[in-house]
Amino acid sequence: MTVSNHRLQSAIETLKESGVRITPQRHAVLEFLLTSLNHPTADEIYKALENKFPNMSVATVYNNLRILREIGLVRELTYGDSSSRFDSNTEDHYHIICSECEKIVDFHYPSLNEVESLAEQITGFEVSHHRLELYGKCPECKKTAKQAH
Repeated sequence: MTVSNHRLQSAIETLKESGVRITPQRHAVLEFLLTSLNHPTADEIYKALENKFPNMSVATVYNNLRILREIGLVRELTYGDSSSRFDSNTEDHYHIICSECEKIVDFHYPSLNEVESLAEQITGFEVSHHRLELYGKCPECKKTAKQAH
């Protein structure tokens, strides 16, 4: 069994344990997220699946994403006014984002839990979580920029 098949089977078990019905559309959205490395938006998921499910609406995709998020199978990444992106990697990790094409790439670095503790001590807040994002230009955009000059 491949890693993605194992992750899919594990996610399906989580859905069953949560009492969530596994519709063909929900299965397809989940499978797409688990095999996607680019943190897609709901619209990107919809466009990728619309040929397979011509009667599926964008609202169906959003509803499935909401359920998957509530169960803890995906994380929603919000960035100001732009569309949310969805990440099936729910383990602690950070992101680097291309300021040109907005591609998001995971990178792993030891968790900054001590920052949370220090922030609590200094501010009196009860910290629930943190998110680290780095911004720059991805290799493809750097290459395109060099070719333009």
